[in-house]
Amino acid sequence: MNKEDKMLYTVKEASATLGVSIHLVYDLINKGLLPALKLGSLKIRKETLDEFTKKYEGMDLSDLDHIKELNIA
Repeated sequence: MNKEDKMLYTVKEASATLGVSIHLVYDLINKGLLPALKLGSLKIRKETLDEFTKKYEGMDLSDLDHIKELNIA
């Protein structure tokens, strides 16, 4: 099964897909910004990753408690 056929991603796979650390993915889940489900271990739907990137496009997520618009100067 190739990556495009997968329905669910582990936290490790989601972090690789997003290009961020595993710790950041756990932080996003714990803050309620990235919905997950527990099926043995935590899993994230492929559609959820797509929705997450669309929702937060153009945003600065450096501080998850204070998300703001990306300011590139």
